[in-house]
Amino acid sequence: MNMVTTSLLPDVQSSADLRNIVIQRVGVKSVTYPVSIATPDGIQPSVAVIDMYVALPAHVKGTHMSRFLEVLEDFTTPLSADSLATLMATMLERLDAASGMIEMRMPYFVRKTAPVSGVKSLLDHQLTLRAEQADGCLSITQQIMTPVTSLCPCSKEISLYGAHNQRSHITIAATLAQGAVLPVQDLIAIAETTASCQLWGLLKRPDEKYVTERAYENPKFVEDLVRDIAVALSADLRVARYEISSENFESIHNHSAFAWLTGPQ
Repeated sequence: MNMVTTSLLPDVQSSADLRNIVIQRVGVKSVTYPVSIATPDGIQPSVAVIDMYVALPAHVKGTHMSRFLEVLEDFTTPLSADSLATLMATMLERLDAASGMIEMRMPYFVRKTAPVSGVKSLLDHQLTLRAEQADGCLSITQQIMTPVTSLCPCSKEISLYGAHNQRSHITIAATLAQGAVLPVQDLIAIAETTASCQLWGLLKRPDEKYVTERAYENPKFVEDLVRDIAVALSADLRVARYEISSENFESIHNHSAFAWLTGPQ
């Protein structure tokens, strides 16, 4: 077997390209990778699906795909807005690029206490962390999908015996103001307090009575959910801009109700 040093192997990717076309994003997509997340309750392990891209100048034939994974292999710091910014800087330096994007999607668990019985259980959310750098400016976005309960105001108004409710998925994507620190739990709290009622993984009978009555006393249309959250985020100086959506999985229809907005408006 012939052993050849790396220096003797041709680097085709670094060769010149004559088509003179810039590629805005090139890299690796859907890399499944173990990560740790910095939370107020300590370090939480998770598994992320990761996209990593850089911009490719018009004169360069290709990027070095293996370097993205090398950057990930060397990244051992728990995930946060600060560490994601550091990861972005490392990736751009390693790939010799001026702009790029990193997105990480992963489960995020919160340990909750039932409202009456006090039993504890985990509730899963979906967390997305995104870093984008272009023209020398870095933006960090934290996106969290929180499951909640919503109860229909119209159904409550016209019915004699109750009202239909459904599980809803509220998604908040908050792009941070420069230097801001925004715990993910704060976004979860906004979603949960806006809903007709929050969810718990484990409930006893007294808890079921509480959540049923709480939702009935606090009906919300899908439009109410996104507007109420927009009011809260517009007043939060840590948030530069946001996107909010709510999908209500209707209990009396075979389709969802949906609302989406972006701000500041």
